[in-house]
Amino acid sequence: ETAKAWGLSFPYLYDETQQVAKAYGAECTPDFFVFDASNALVYRGQLDASRPDSGTKADGADLRAALDALIAGRPVPQDQVPSIGCGIKWKA
Repeated sequence: ETAKAWGLSFPYLYDETQQVAKAYGAECTPDFFVFDASNALVYRGQLDASRPDSGTKADGADLRAALDALIAGRPVPQDQVPSIGCGIKWKA
């Protein structure tokens, strides 16, 4: 319902129970997961090299490279840098 209200044109998952995050081993926010058409995980990593207070502007380069490769039918880069962020507060 929310995705429809926002006008999103792609699948969106709201993981209220955190079961999906736990199943994929999510550790922090943000933690980006990209799946191909066969639902295989092809990218898990950072948005880009920016960090708080680093002076580097967020440009989404790492995630963009993965998405561009996937869309173009090329292999997704395997040099994936893990996300750095706040740990997930797991529900009891």
